[in-house]
Order: sequence, then C-alpha cells, then structure tokens
Amino acid sequence: MSGFKKFLLRGNVVDLAVAVVIGAAFGTVIASFVKNLLTPLISIPGKKDFSSLHFTIHGSTFHYGTFLNDLIAFLIIAAAVYFFVVLPINRLMERFKPTPEEPTPVKECTECLSSIPAGARKCAFCASVQKA
Repeated sequence: MSGFKKFLLRGNVVDLAVAVVIGAAFGTVIASFVKNLLTPLISIPGKKDFSSLHFTIHGSTFHYGTFLNDLIAFLIIAAAVYFFVVLPINRLMERFKPTPEEPTPVKECTECLSSIPAGARKCAFCASVQKA
C-alpha cells in the first residue's frame, strides 16, 4: 500500500488530476459561452441556435443544425485553448529558454591528432606539450 500511496502523491499525478478538473470546468464555461452568447450572435435571424435546422430525405431526418452548433463550439474552444493556453505557455517558455553557448574553439593535438580546446597547453589524451 505504501508504494501506491507514493504513486498517488507524486507531483505529476496530483498535477494531472488538477489539470483534468480545471480542464473540465473550463470546457463547461466555454461550451456555455458558445451556446448562450456566441451562437445567438451568428445565428439565422429568428433562430437563437441551429439545433432546429434539419431536412428529410426518404423519411430520414438529418439534423445538420446540431452539427453546426457542435462545429462552432469546437472551433471556439480550440481558439480559446490556443489563445489562452498555448500562446502564453509558448511565450513563457521562450522567455526562460536558455541561451545557446558558443562552441569552444578546438585544435588538433600535434602528437595524437585528438581534438583539444584551442587554449590548451597540454593534450588531455597524450599529455604532450602544445605550441601556442
């Protein structure tokens, strides 16, 4: 049981659980935003959402309005995730990205032909004295 307890209390498991809960809440807020505020703004005049739109062929009913609602919701959720999560994280990662170090200039040892730093006075491989 102690191994299971350690597994559950590791940072990444707890972080994942928090992320799932916050993600579900965020999804609910965005879905409500789309359904109650945005869809009525872009709807067909006289209809507050597209769910009632449908057509019938040979007795089969195709509810394309529900598909349009879901498609609009998906696009807005994807845009919200991009602008409110991905873009800020990318900017933050770019800000704290370590600067690449300059490569150390190297030269070849005159005795063993190994690559050694250009300022070395002795070869680290064969211990021969190097000329400046």
